[in-house]
Amino acid sequence: MLGLNKFSLRNFDWPLVIAVMLLVALGLAATYSVDLSRGIELINFKKQLIALTIGVILFFAASLSQRTIYQHVAKLSYWLSLVALCAVLFFGKNIRGTTGWFVFGNFSFQPVELAKVGLILMLAYIISNFGRRFERPLFFFGTGAVTLVMIVLVMLQPDLGSAVLLGSIWFGLMFLTGARRSFILLLISGLVVGSVLAWFFFLQNYQKARILTFVDPQRDPLHSGYNVAQSMIAIGSGQFFGRGLGFGSQNQLRFLPEAQTDFVFSVIAEELGFAGAGILVVLFGVVIWRILLLARSTDDDFVAATAVGVVVLFFAQFVFNVGANIGLVPVTGVTLPFVSYGGSSLIINLLLVGILESMVARKY
Repeated sequence: MLGLNKFSLRNFDWPLVIAVMLLVALGLAATYSVDLSRGIELINFKKQLIALTIGVILFFAASLSQRTIYQHVAKLSYWLSLVALCAVLFFGKNIRGTTGWFVFGNFSFQPVELAKVGLILMLAYIISNFGRRFERPLFFFGTGAVTLVMIVLVMLQPDLGSAVLLGSIWFGLMFLTGARRSFILLLISGLVVGSVLAWFFFLQNYQKARILTFVDPQRDPLHSGYNVAQSMIAIGSGQFFGRGLGFGSQNQLRFLPEAQTDFVFSVIAEELGFAGAGILVVLFGVVIWRILLLARSTDDDFVAATAVGVVVLFFAQFVFNVGANIGLVPVTGVTLPFVSYGGSSLIINLLLVGILESMVARKY
C-alpha cells in the first residue's frame, strides 16, 4: 500500500539523524571558513544553507513515506537517471573539464548524484525479486549490465570519481549478497586489463597525472602533486586542537586548492586539529554502524539491499576523499558526504538517509 507512515518522533533512528546533522554542521563550518579566505561574501555558505533546507524537506518527505513506494518507483528512478545522464552530455555545462552539471541561474545540479539513488534502488529491486539465487550467472552479469550503462554515461562526461563510486555500489552488493566468487575473480582480472587499456586510450592527461602523483608524490610537487602536498601540510599543522576556525594558514592564504570540496577534510584537520578530525571520523562510524544495524535487523531483502548500497556509497566516498587528503589513494574528485560543499551531493545524501528512516519506521 502506498502512502505515508504515521508520524512519530519515536520512529526515527536518532543516533543516525544526530550524527548526520553534526557532520553537516562541520561541513558548514568548513565552508564558512573557506568563504572567509576567498572574500566572496559567503556565497558558497549561503548556497549550502539553501541546499540544506531543500535536503531537510526531502529528508522528512522521504522518511514519512512508506517503504513500498521506493520498491514501486525503483525502475522509474533508474530510467529517469539514465535520461538525465544522457541529457547532461548534450545540454550540460562543462566545469573543470567535466560536462556534468545542469545550470539554472546561480544554481546547478549534478545528475550523477540522482543516478546513485536510481542505481541503489534498482539493484535492491532486482535483489529482492531474485529469490536469493545469487549464485546464478544471470544475477551477476545482469546487474553488472545495469550498472555498466550508467558508468559508461558518466565516463563520457568524463567523471572518473563518480564512475568509481557507481561501480563500488554494485561490487559491494555483489560481494555481500554472495555472488559466485569465480565471477568476482573474473571481474578483477577484467579490471586489470581494462585499467591498462584505459591508461593508453581513455584517461585524460590530468587523470594520469593524479595517478602518477599518487605513486610518486614528489615527482611534481609544484604542479600535479601540489594539491596533495598542501593537504598534508595543512593536516600536520593543525596538531591536536587546530589553529582555530578561520585561522588555518594553508586555507586562509589559499595554498589549498578546492578546499571546500575535495580537500575539506584538510581544512577541518588544520583548523580544528586532530580532535576535530577525530570527531568527524567517529561520526561517520556512527552513520555506518546505524545503517548496517538496519540491514542486519530486517528480513526484507529490498530494505537490506538498499541499506547496504547506501553504506557502500558513504564508506567508499569517505575512503576515497580522506585517503586522497592524506596521500593514501589517488585524488579522484570524490567529495566527503554531508561535509564537502556541493548542493546536489548534500540534497541527495539527505534524501538517502530519509529513505532509510522510512524503513526504520516500518516493523518487519
